[in-house]
Amino acid sequence: MERTTFNVRVESVRDEAHGVRSFSVSRLDGQPFDHYEPGAHIDVVGPSGLTRQYSLCGDPDQRDAHLFAVKREDASRGGSRALHDEVTVGSELTIGAPRNLFQLAPGADEHILVAAGIGVTPLLSMAYRLLKQRQRFTLHYFARSAEHAAFLPLLSRSPFSDHVKFHFGVAHEQLDAVLGDCLQGSRDGTHIYTCGPAPFMDRVVAIGETRVAPHAIHLERFAAEPASTAVSGEAASLDAFDVRIASSGATVRVDKDTTIVAALASIGIEVDTSCGEGVCGTCMIDVVSGTPEHRDHCLSKAERASGKVICCCVSRATSPVLVLDL
Repeated sequence: MERTTFNVRVESVRDEAHGVRSFSVSRLDGQPFDHYEPGAHIDVVGPSGLTRQYSLCGDPDQRDAHLFAVKREDASRGGSRALHDEVTVGSELTIGAPRNLFQLAPGADEHILVAAGIGVTPLLSMAYRLLKQRQRFTLHYFARSAEHAAFLPLLSRSPFSDHVKFHFGVAHEQLDAVLGDCLQGSRDGTHIYTCGPAPFMDRVVAIGETRVAPHAIHLERFAAEPASTAVSGEAASLDAFDVRIASSGATVRVDKDTTIVAALASIGIEVDTSCGEGVCGTCMIDVVSGTPEHRDHCLSKAERASGKVICCCVSRATSPVLVLDL
């Protein structure tokens, strides 16, 4: 299972906000990129050799370049820091093909986009598409200050300005009230999309679920949380279980300290992975039978409840045997 990768050249580098830098890249072979849907992200292999996932934030209908933005993290292990410090115009990088777990809902009557900080990036690509389709939408953008708001000049002018509302310096104790105002117009047919720090998204989801059905709320996480995200009511995972390959019947034991990915690799079955944290969705595999215990941060509630797909890098099983569509 080989991933599609592209060798690219950095065409432009821009400081978009305090600690946020955008990179526009084009293919070295001169070919256009394939079409992608807004909300998609790509793998980027930086100068440090680390692979990180970044949302595409440009116009998804422009195929000559991909645009992504990187927030410099103080606790960076070399990913964001290397991109900020070592990548300039003319630098060459390797990126992956876009993947999308955060798509616009077809048929929605209205879209409410709620971003915090660097979380504006996937929502910006959605805004481009919604403008072109002349759909009803509002982008609420929360940031510490105007200096911390990425793409502020772009979002402050037409045609975005008619759809964007900025919320700067909102105190923690005021957040629920402000979010309540942002979502007060939600009704049947409205879909809510959010991206930003996990505690922020948790509040958007909690308030959003008082106004729309849970399936109408969509979120994108940039990093895994320390705590397990098993669905409430799920049985506890087993210390050890078997994974069976549907096509061949081959079976491998997954011990307590082994991931499904590693166990499969031990019998010569390579599952493509990227983040290793259950965030990017690269290692998603369909489940034929058995019961997954979800520890990922990318599947929707509906996908988890169905039990038909699993992220093999972090999730486990509550049944003695898990049969995968491999």
